[in-house]
Amino acid sequence: MKAPKKIRLNRAEKTLQVAFADAEYQLPAEYLRVFSPSAEVRGHGASEPVLVSGKLHVGIDKVEAAGRYALKITFDDGHDSGIYTWSYLRELGENRADNWEAYLQRLRSAGKGRDPDESAVKIIG
Repeated sequence: MKAPKKIRLNRAEKTLQVAFADAEYQLPAEYLRVFSPSAEVRGHGASEPVLVSGKLHVGIDKVEAAGRYALKITFDDGHDSGIYTWSYLRELGENRADNWEAYLQRLRSAGKGRDPDESAVKIIG
């Protein structure tokens, strides 16, 4: 897969713009963090990926090339072990809506949230 023609980090908006010759994607830091290709998130084997919650406010500190085939993204929560290949970045861009909806459903099912300050205790009445 060819490298993107443009990669831009917007720290203020917490997004990574990735432009390929035929498509361009705005990928939020939270989305990139919870879909990190690291073993910490993907798991070690064929099991379901680890559900990462509470990353609503996460940002990106640094983006650097990993050879000629990928990016290494360092998040402001200290996570930096995922290598985002060009094909994985394209996949994340192409499938963003479906991936995000599935992620939100997994959070709801697990009783977890995006906001790290959200309490799991709800008072009704």
